[in-house]
Amino acid sequence: MQLKHLLNVCFFAVILFLAEPALAQNKIITGKVTDKKDGSPLIGVSVVTTLGAPGGAITNADGGYRISVPANTASLTFTYVGYNNVTVPINGQSTINASMESISKALNEVVVIGYGSQRVKDATGSVASLGTKDFNKGVIATPEQLLQGRIAGVQVTPASGEPGAGATINIRGASSIRAGSAPLYVVDGVPLDNGGTAGGFDSGAGSSSARNPLAFINPSDIENISILKDASASAIYGSRGANGVILITTRKGRKGQGIQFSANTSVSSAAKRYDLLNRDQFLAAVASVGADAAAVDYKGNTDWQKQILRTSVSQNYNLGFGGASNSGGSYRASFGYDDQNGVVKNTSLKRISARINASQSFFGDRLKLDLQSTYSNVKDQFAPITNNAGFNGSLIGSAIQLNPTAPVYDDQGRLFNLNGYDDNGIPKGNSFRNPVSLLNQLDDRDNINRYLNNLTATIRLFQGLTYKGNFGADISRGLRKTFYDPKIIGFTDATGIREFNIPSATGNGRAILVHTELTNYTTEHTLNYEKKWTNNSSLSALVGYSYQTFKHFDRADIAWGTSTPGVLKKDYNDFKNHLAYPVGNINGLDSSRYQLQSYFARVNYSYKDRYILTGTIRRDGSSRFGKNNQYANFPALAAKWRISGESFAPKGIFDDLSLRLNYGQTGNQDYPSYAAIALRQLNYLGTSNPPLNAANPDLKWETQTAYGAGIDFTILNGRLTGTIDYFNKSQKDLLFFQDIAQPAATPRYWTNLPGNVRNKGVEVGLSLQAIQGKTFTWDVSYNMTLLKNRIENFGNRNVITGNIDGQGLSGAYAQFFGNGYPLYSFNVPNYAGLDANGFGIYPQGIDVSSPQGSPIPKFTAGLTNSFTYKNFSLSFFLNGATGFYIYNNTANAFFYKGNLVSGRNVTKEVAATNENPLNSAEVSTRFLEKGDFIRLSNANIGYTFPVKGKTIKSLRVSVTGQNIFLITNYSGLDPEINTDKQRDNVPSRGIDYTAYPKARTFTLGLNAGF
Repeated sequence: MQLKHLLNVCFFAVILFLAEPALAQNKIITGKVTDKKDGSPLIGVSVVTTLGAPGGAITNADGGYRISVPANTASLTFTYVGYNNVTVPINGQSTINASMESISKALNEVVVIGYGSQRVKDATGSVASLGTKDFNKGVIATPEQLLQGRIAGVQVTPASGEPGAGATINIRGASSIRAGSAPLYVVDGVPLDNGGTAGGFDSGAGSSSARNPLAFINPSDIENISILKDASASAIYGSRGANGVILITTRKGRKGQGIQFSANTSVSSAAKRYDLLNRDQFLAAVASVGADAAAVDYKGNTDWQKQILRTSVSQNYNLGFGGASNSGGSYRASFGYDDQNGVVKNTSLKRISARINASQSFFGDRLKLDLQSTYSNVKDQFAPITNNAGFNGSLIGSAIQLNPTAPVYDDQGRLFNLNGYDDNGIPKGNSFRNPVSLLNQLDDRDNINRYLNNLTATIRLFQGLTYKGNFGADISRGLRKTFYDPKIIGFTDATGIREFNIPSATGNGRAILVHTELTNYTTEHTLNYEKKWTNNSSLSALVGYSYQTFKHFDRADIAWGTSTPGVLKKDYNDFKNHLAYPVGNINGLDSSRYQLQSYFARVNYSYKDRYILTGTIRRDGSSRFGKNNQYANFPALAAKWRISGESFAPKGIFDDLSLRLNYGQTGNQDYPSYAAIALRQLNYLGTSNPPLNAANPDLKWETQTAYGAGIDFTILNGRLTGTIDYFNKSQKDLLFFQDIAQPAATPRYWTNLPGNVRNKGVEVGLSLQAIQGKTFTWDVSYNMTLLKNRIENFGNRNVITGNIDGQGLSGAYAQFFGNGYPLYSFNVPNYAGLDANGFGIYPQGIDVSSPQGSPIPKFTAGLTNSFTYKNFSLSFFLNGATGFYIYNNTANAFFYKGNLVSGRNVTKEVAATNENPLNSAEVSTRFLEKGDFIRLSNANIGYTFPVKGKTIKSLRVSVTGQNIFLITNYSGLDPEINTDKQRDNVPSRGIDYTAYPKARTFTLGLNAGF
């Protein structure tokens, strides 16, 4: 892969010596073409002379053009499908700008694609795009929240309601059983690594998930998000495109932009709480099951949910300023501050971000330099909410099952502990966790600095041919600090001796530091040729080379011992100085890197603007794979036929009618580095180096083959536009960490399993300008997706996952991957209610499991209505999903009548049943529920003041509501949930276990321009 060095030198040497020949007999005219309604640049406008001279030009991504014309040319004509033609006299001018009036704006919207952009009407693949006016509004922590529910075929499922929580994003379904299923993110041309922040260390109450790796991006800086959904669109990214590609474009400077300022204040509360028994109800329920109510009456009256939840206030401020000059320069700088407080106490996300986008042209637009630079600092605070706590539960688990008669503090002012305290003031026992103690005596925070920089040089070598060189750097440095006070209640080290992997805390303070470093460098070179003919035919060709390096480093430092009682040491060095045990520091290290070298090409040819053909090929070489399979090719082909341009097309019905066909292959290499070679673990004690996995020189990436068809149409003079897509994709060579039959030299190895995962379905997207009056408008957009997912040709192999936690549930699971079934299918015994004695009925037996449905929705939809009346605006967005299931592990662990016997709380619904307190809560369909829902996700009302002053150019106030109401039969807090319940690193989906509750939020916003 050292070829990259030679190519870098050659490319930059060539561009220094190539120049466009001067045409002495011609004159050069430049300018910009914009939309008459909103001033946005138009890409792909044809610019020709009215004399019929040969040649012409088309506008670029900024709407700019440059054309050489004979000296006696009288005028230029601008043509663009969906817009009225414009002819402008030259009259000796060298700069001519044009403004065009749209017939159908939707057809001419520009979408960002891999290594370029194009009009919607020219897209042969399935590409969807959202701009700022279409984004979800309100408290937005990460980019995917902007588009949640808004685009057909794109499902966004947050892990929880925590600020900055991770999310599962699937584009046209999930396709892998072991490798990652997240799409590739590209920000202003820089492909990101999907690595995230450090997850919480298991401290005796389970481990927590890492935050969202995209939290470093300020959503207010984003101008557009494009999604490449099918293989023909994403094949240009080859081995990283199997899960789709999300392209994020940030705001840039434009003429007259000036200063923009926004301020938002939000109030949030938990949208739903568990309906638990209060003090009197609890004591009555305990007595009803034959237990001694007096023995569990601690004389208090505590709402434990209220003790951990709060009404939170969040703030967001953004300042941006920018502009552009006639000389080809533009800039935009922005600063943002976010302070998002969660509805669970001691949880928050604070982000400071700064960004600059700058561009400057030189030598008559022959050379253009673009710089995008982002810095962000994200600070998270975590409450002890985990994915896999045992029967005692972490914060939420302990709060929902805790005896409501237990007081927060005892009669001596100490945090209440059922087992009391010893003579040293240390809590006894480990069977009780006081949630307030967990909040007050545990401090868990991270601090992440991230730098994303991209420098691009674009050189026009001669008419129609441009070179672009791009260098990007993505650098992240994170530190997570977790401290446990020695007096925290509920964490026990029974022996009182230091033990790695058991960082418990009763009588022994703990300090855990996790360092995370991510470094990603990207170097790319492309040549792009564009040619436009006067008959509306055009050719666009792209060739390129890309080289990327990715590095990942983790280090965990753990210190323990008896710290100063009751004092939480927030400085690590100070904490270590107070340790009773002088040797209390253990390092855990993990370091990896890989390289990706790629060659790619794309050709797009349009004949008379009616027949469009696109061909793409990418060859990738990855150091992650076995030496026998380091390179692979990923081709794609797509075609579009604009039927409405034919003479036989029905007149007066369709403004535009097109048919698209596409086929392509993409890859997935989102799995650990070095998996193809033999690895050993370096034991920190130095006594042994156990093997981790065996070598597999034949290991290769997963390959997805996809085909589809689509229809695009516009009717009613551009007022109704729509897209209908059919897709069918199959992923084979499934990556898996396979156990080896023992005894053997190594326990496991990475391999490609036989079989494939298929996703097929139909997407529909509609946009209607229902009313377009002078003072009143009404716009409607609707999307829906029908999806079928299943595993094929998998033989008799069953892979289990979906761990279920709770008392008596050790080793239990609820999901499997099996031939003929969807991914993550639930596989549990059938439950048929309670018999006359209050015991569970299992018709096939409690030990007989059977497939019971999938957590992947079969149908999803979103509906947006937007209104304007004079200076007022109103919009609301509803989304929903049907045909999927959620396993309620929370109910399985805590909400059954036997818990009353041991003095634990339950819901009112459980207390009212005739369940026998001796009945066990087995994993079964008793806790498997339909997740179907309809949600009013987002509503916004605003007023724009008719300001005319020289200082204030625009002023708008708005009120936004998020998660306003939810209609569902699911008994948990929210059906859009995905607690990480993986088993042996096999991912899970659709399991709810003591998840952080979703918030209902209202935001007051102010936007001003100066």
